Amino acid sequence: MRNRPLILVVDDVPDNIEIARLRLESQGYLVESAADGEEALLKTAQLRPDLLLLDVMMPKLDGLETVRRLKADPSLPFIPVILLTAKSDLAEVVRGLDAGADDYLTKPFDHAALLARVRAMLRIKSLTDQVRQQASELADINATLEQRVAAQVGEIERVGRLKRFLPPEIVGIVLAEGAESLLDSHRRDIAVLFCDLRGFTAFTEAAEPEEVMRVLGDYHAALGPLVRRFEGTLDHFAGDGIMVFFNDPVPCADPELRAVNLADAIREAMRELSTRWRRRGYVLGCGIGIAQGFATLGRIGFADRMDYAAIGTVTNLAARLCAEAADGQILVSERIAAAVEGSFALSPVGGITLKGITRPVLVHDVRGRVAPASELA
Repeated sequence: MRNRPLILVVDDVPDNIEIARLRLESQGYLVESAADGEEALLKTAQLRPDLLLLDVMMPKLDGLETVRRLKADPSLPFIPVILLTAKSDLAEVVRGLDAGADDYLTKPFDHAALLARVRAMLRIKSLTDQVRQQASELADINATLEQRVAAQVGEIERVGRLKRFLPPEIVGIVLAEGAESLLDSHRRDIAVLFCDLRGFTAFTEAAEPEEVMRVLGDYHAALGPLVRRFEGTLDHFAGDGIMVFFNDPVPCADPELRAVNLADAIREAMRELSTRWRRRGYVLGCGIGIAQGFATLGRIGFADRMDYAAIGTVTNLAARLCAEAADGQILVSERIAAAVEGSFALSPVGGITLKGITRPVLVHDVRGRVAPASELA
């Protein structure tokens, strides 16, 4: 970068160039010269001067055509041009300004007038360069801002997708670790809880649709915060049925205990909700089933709608246990019972043959808590 302005003096008379050079260099300016318009175009492209002093009457290419070509070249930055003309009539001045010149001087020019015009044009050049630089910086900022906005919109969309089935705490872990690959298809040992309403089918046959929607709204509003509280992964709401699993996509140390703690909290919440419903004439209860085992988990769906699901025998087992449970009953598999027997009172139900499962399943009824709920992170 130059520390002094460079002025290109264009004139076919060497003496005129020399006079201009002496006057300009005495003021600290750098000076280059060209003998005609063609040479001026070449040197302008090479040197990118800060100002041109351009004679009008020259061989090969006169000053007017030279300034037209300079101003029409999109590769050049703004370079002010002062035309030097021996003609002082108004028509000549107008022709020069129409051609693109920024100012003019009439020969022979006064030394003070020359320097005043040069300083004025260089100020304009400096201000124009500043504006261009600021515009470039602003364009860069806008481009960066657009990228940041796009990234934030993408992040919001990702958060929205994940929050449909994951607790906020787990969403935060997935996003913080940049580990959305956790949601790709994989196999894991999980605890699965199924819950649905007792008497719901009979209720829907007699009730108005608006009443059904109001009941489901109450039911989901009561259960949703509990699922979040115990950090379960919500597979789906399907009418009055919900499925929640634990130990995926982020592993936890006590999936069985979390599942039974959630079930017990749901049972307590449903007692209060059932009481409120009875006052409205609705006889509705809740049954819960919990099982543990391996399942294949991952995102399913298509571009516009993705869900996170668990597929495997363990989900069928939990669903069948739920179907067998009476109002207020929590039925669990043998593995779940073994894991929580120190925290909950259990009553053996015995072997039950469940639909879709060949062998009888040993089932336990969770009667109530015998120890404080574990502190959950």
